[in-house]
Amino acid sequence: MSDTRIDTYLENGVFTITLNRPEKLNAIDLAMTSALSDAITRVEESRDIRAVILTSTGKSFCVGADIGAFAEQNPVMTWREWVRGGHVLIDRLSALRVPTIGAINGFCFGGGLELALALDFCIAADTAKFAAPEVKIGTVPGWGGSQRLPKLIGPARARQMMYTGTAIDAAKAEAWGLVTETVAPAALMQRANEIAGEIAANAPIAVEVAKQLAEGASGLQLMATLESLAGGFTKSTEDGAEGLAAFLEKRSPDYKGN
Repeated sequence: MSDTRIDTYLENGVFTITLNRPEKLNAIDLAMTSALSDAITRVEESRDIRAVILTSTGKSFCVGADIGAFAEQNPVMTWREWVRGGHVLIDRLSALRVPTIGAINGFCFGGGLELALALDFCIAADTAKFAAPEVKIGTVPGWGGSQRLPKLIGPARARQMMYTGTAIDAAKAEAWGLVTETVAPAALMQRANEIAGEIAANAPIAVEVAKQLAEGASGLQLMATLESLAGGFTKSTEDGAEGLAAFLEKRSPDYKGN
């Protein structure tokens, strides 16, 4: 499937989403957020997808907002469409039930960094650079970066990145835990597909539950983690089946504690 802003490809349970606006260094505008939303919907609705890779074409992963498009919005549009809409998109990406992997090449700045932070983990080309440069244009992270970045790399390092806006290289990003490993640029997609293939080969329900447990442990969606696992467990019991059957048959249930 092709779009004006992204390409997608599904093979062997691995769904690859490629940002495809290289002439703008994959800067994000509302057309790209709409295309990403459609891709996320496909993952949400599919039972064939077991892992997702988010990557890009060209020399940049994503430099963040398309500043020209951002500047054209009035304050109400910025609030309603850009910031609120972006949060919805990022939260949906973060909440996908299947594991998500970033394959980061080139610049990963601003909103691009926030996209990466919403993924389960990222690997990077050893030439990649990472920054939260919003203060350099008189604004601040708008898609959850101010909250996710400190949780991932620690408060002091996150503050340094957000206060200075200065980029860090891939080696420092790996040392700080922003990415799990770095590889040569030519090997980036091969390595991402190797990891995604290992994930896709495992029992899919177990992997999805493991992801939810990891999210709960980090404080993300803790209530949903506890209630969904508890709800699934209780429904699997004999008492769970009896309770539903009794309700549908309009009789008193006969619970056995099994």
